[in-house]
Order: sequence, then C-alpha cells, then structure tokens
Amino acid sequence: MAMQVPSNISSDAWQRIPRSYAWIVFALTFGLLLSDYMSRQVLNVVFPLLKAEWNLSDTQLGSLSGVVSVAVGLLAFPLSLVADRWGRIRSLVIMAAIWSLATLICGLAEGYVSMFAARFFVGVGEAAYASVGLAVLLSIFPPQQRSSITGAFFAGSMIGSVLGIGLGGVLATHFGWRMSFVGMAAYGLALTVLYAVLVKPGRIEPAPAAAGTSPDVRPPLRSLFSTPSVISIYIGSGLQLFITGALLAWLPSYLNRFYDMPLPKAGGVAAIFVFATAAGMPLCGALADRLCRHCPSRKITLAVTYILICCSLLALAFQFAPGMPQLVLIGLAMFFGAGIMGPTGTMVANLTPPAIHSTAMATWALSNNLFGLAPGPFVTGLLADRLGLDHALQMLPLAGVAAAAVLMVGVRNYKNDLERKGSQHCLEHS
Repeated sequence: MAMQVPSNISSDAWQRIPRSYAWIVFALTFGLLLSDYMSRQVLNVVFPLLKAEWNLSDTQLGSLSGVVSVAVGLLAFPLSLVADRWGRIRSLVIMAAIWSLATLICGLAEGYVSMFAARFFVGVGEAAYASVGLAVLLSIFPPQQRSSITGAFFAGSMIGSVLGIGLGGVLATHFGWRMSFVGMAAYGLALTVLYAVLVKPGRIEPAPAAAGTSPDVRPPLRSLFSTPSVISIYIGSGLQLFITGALLAWLPSYLNRFYDMPLPKAGGVAAIFVFATAAGMPLCGALADRLCRHCPSRKITLAVTYILICCSLLALAFQFAPGMPQLVLIGLAMFFGAGIMGPTGTMVANLTPPAIHSTAMATWALSNNLFGLAPGPFVTGLLADRLGLDHALQMLPLAGVAAAAVLMVGVRNYKNDLERKGSQHCLEHS
C-alpha cells in the first residue's frame, strides 16, 4: 500500500545546490561519520582499564561492545524509514546528538550497568546515521559522481575506527579512561552544533507542497526488492564483504602468530591495512564513475572485476611464505575488495525510488552485515580452530567467487531493470 510522503524528498537537489555548499555538507556529514565510529570503537582501547577498575569479566566487556551492534542491527531499518518520512537533516542532527551525549555519559558512568545503558544509546544514535547520511549526499551530488561519493563517505568508517582507538589510547594514557569518552563526545557535540547551524533542510529539501496540490506518494517498501539485479547486488556485496570483515578481524592475530610480531606492533601494521581498505573505497569508486559515465551497466561488471582482482591477489598472497611480498599482496587485495562499495551503493540508489533512499541504503547495509561483516570473522575463526588460521585465510577467495557469481545475475538484468523502472535519467548520467 502506497503511503503519503512529504515533499521534502527529492532526487534532483544537486541541480539547485551550489557545488561549494554541497562539499561543505559532505565534509560535515563525513566528519560526523568519523565521530560515529570513534565513539563506537574508543571502548575497545580502554578494556584493560575498565576490567581492572570495575573487576569486569571478559563477557561483560564484550557485552559493552556488542550492545552497540545489537542496537544498530535492530534499529537501522526502522529509523531510516522514519528519517525518509520525517526529514533527513533533522534526523541526522538528532542522531548525532544522541550518540554524542551517550558517549559523554559513558565517561561519567560509575559501573557496568550505567555503562551498558549508555552504550545502548550510543547504538541507538548511530543505528541509521550511515544510511540516512548517504541518502542526503546522493541527493546533492550529480549522479555521475555517486560511486565516488559513496566510496569516500564509507571510507570514514575505517578512518574513524582507527582514530577512535588511536586517540582514545592517547587520552586514556595521559588523562585517564574517562577522558577518552569525554574527548570523543566533545568532538561529536561540536560538530553536531555546526551541522545544525550550516546544513539547513530548506536548502536541501524543497518546501512542502502548497495547499490544494496533490501530495507525493511514497513508493511501497516492496520496491526495495522489485528487480532481480538489486537483489543480486544486496547479496553479492555482502558476500564480498565477508572477505573484508574476516581480514580486518584476523590480520592482527595472523601477524602475531606467523610473523612473530608483538601485539602492539601487529595492531599498528594491521592499521595500515585498514587505511588500504579505506583508500580503495573512494579511489575505486572514482574510477567507476569515470569508466562508466556513458554506460552505467558497466558498473556492475566493474564491481565483478574488482572482486576477481581481490580474490586473485589474495590467493596469490597465501602462496608466499610470510614476508613483505605477501603483505603487499594482501594490502592490494583489501584495496580492490573494498572498491565495490561505491559501484554497488550507486546501483542500489539507481534501482530504488529516491523517496526511500535512506531505507534502501539501510537495506544494503543490513545485507552487507548479514552476508559478510558478521559471519566473516566468525566462520573464519571456526575454520581456524580446525585447519589453522593460515589455511582458513586461504579459503577466503571462495567467498569472493560466490559474490562474483551472484553479481553476474545483475550483469544480465541491470540495464533492463533500469529501463523497466523508468530510469532513463540514470542511464544517461550515472
């Protein structure tokens, strides 16, 4: 059943917004994504201090981290739906304020229960931020830049994670663990105020329709799954991120066990791989925009190419003994493996109605987690217990082969699906 939608949802805002203002919005939205992941990851670096001060078990420490993911998983879709209906800009400001204030309360917590409650609200605030933030950015940049913008935006998740751990560790060392949370909260709150002042709904979202005019109609939610190609993109993207999730989780342990690196050094080297992943997102996205400017159906073919390059490099890497050649090949594999984020995010946007783009991005993110980022570390650990970690990592390219096979369904259907949905504008400009 179709629903009424406010007229503040538009797919052509980019045609009336100055480029300079669009980049200001991008910088602020990206900065808040950094805050999102800094606030999420800072906890991990103060685990030893919390354990000593509050006498917590490892299970309790894990729950403080996991409760954020639980809140995100449960609330991302419904809160994205609310943002599409109520207004994306106002929703983003409220989300950022919630997680920043909750992070501040973490720094004031007096025990496990209060910390657990505060961490839950960190997850509530962060649940839909990435999907709604990306929907805003897709509406203010030309379609031919969508892959670049998507990749660059999601690179912030990787950079924010590293910054949260790194800066949190510095603050905890010099000022105590509470200041780690206070510092992240201060950054988030300051940027939230700046966002509220500079990013105005009236400049991005058109004024409501005049009285007596016909209201816009929100497309039904089934339009999120209405074409074979968009379903193949949801699943194929998730399967590829199985590799990324597994490598990010297990590389520090691999470096420790097979390179005899102390854990601090292994963590530092692993951070380099995180930055390689972050670099792959915008750079491969920009390449997709350039190569596919006049033929959007190439984007899904290019995504398959990125996956196959990743699989080939990773398979080759584990034919080498531990050493610099192996590390370089793994880094390149992670670079290209993350490169699918821009093209696949763009294709989801092209194949779903603009009025529910926040919800579409939440669906895409959910599939990435369900098929990839969540099972990747777990399944790899399961295989490592039986085969050894090195042999478990050698099997990761199989997930990429499966991802490429699923996306090939989209290769056959993508152009036809765009035409069937009346997306001639996307054919000309994406």
